Amino acid sequence: MTGHLFGCDPATGRGLAVDVADGVIVAVNETAEAPKNYLSAGLVDLQVNGHSGIDLAGDKLSADDVARLTRLLWSRGTTTYLPTLITAAEPTLIRALKAIAAAREQDALVAHTILGVHVEGPAISPDDGPRGAHPRAHVRPPDLDEVARWQEASGGLVSMITMSPHWDGAAEFVRGVTDQGIVVALGHTHATPEQIRAAVDAGATFSTHLGNGAAAMLPRHPNMIWTQLAEDRLSASFIADGHHLPADVLTAMIRAKGLARSILVSDSAALAGMPPGLYEQPIGGRVELRADGWLGTSGTVYLAGASRSLDEDVAIAADLAGLTLAQALSLATVNPGRYVGHRGCLAVGASADLILFDWSSGARTLKIRETWVKGQRQ
Repeated sequence: MTGHLFGCDPATGRGLAVDVADGVIVAVNETAEAPKNYLSAGLVDLQVNGHSGIDLAGDKLSADDVARLTRLLWSRGTTTYLPTLITAAEPTLIRALKAIAAAREQDALVAHTILGVHVEGPAISPDDGPRGAHPRAHVRPPDLDEVARWQEASGGLVSMITMSPHWDGAAEFVRGVTDQGIVVALGHTHATPEQIRAAVDAGATFSTHLGNGAAAMLPRHPNMIWTQLAEDRLSASFIADGHHLPADVLTAMIRAKGLARSILVSDSAALAGMPPGLYEQPIGGRVELRADGWLGTSGTVYLAGASRSLDEDVAIAADLAGLTLAQALSLATVNPGRYVGHRGCLAVGASADLILFDWSSGARTLKIRETWVKGQRQ
């Protein structure tokens, strides 16, 4: 299959002509004409819990649900993602992993889009605050034998694990899973700076949605946020939905971490894309989704998840943090792509995962016109 795409380069403002053959980019050329719509590598999301009523944590998750979620994300410009499973009983995690593996077996493009699974927990902090909306009943210590059972059930799909390094034996666990090629991310933690540094020394390389999954009250210094910001061996993800991190915080954190080590994730929940209203959720109970995208426990100020997708977060991050469009896109393409087979690149030889979209300064979303996955228009 061949194709030809023409759009505006977000970095230079000049025209780009991209030729595609057999699922790969075979030519990238600058053109004199600069069309209004932009052309970019497809978005890469390392943390997707669900969308539009599809809940990866649901007890009845099926391969068809995973396929529907994947197609929905294509329509929003996400061409690679990690389905993310939060803290749950082991049988629940195993069922979900099997459903994701089955979806990949049934559809080659779904398999192309899902290169791995992110398991967020269950070895996180049991404390209120840093635990977030994860069910306390299923929080448990890190266990290499359990990870082995996940991999057996999924065919080795687990590629990222978020954990808190406060547990006894955390460093040994980090070494054990990183030796298998699994990325260890630190998150939902009350760990001390010393415990964080020990985990990094053991091989942890990532911070999950830094600034969230934390206690509401922290010491001025030291605390686990400062330590992770200062640690150059950690890249960090941020939820730039306008609710999880205020503009000043997002700006300061990206500047401290540096553009090259900053990554945007949606962390979208099953209620993302749903109409505003009150909902009863298996995890979180009665929650409210407002028209502005705020998703939280009804009657409180506490968030209960994220309701925006990555195309929205890119635009919001550009607006809140004063980034150029090209900078904001890099946080959702090439930077996360380093963790999933070097996706998110617009270059000769790269997978032909591409988006055409409209955007204007101050917009709250990228308006996706076309999404191409492995050289096929969706």
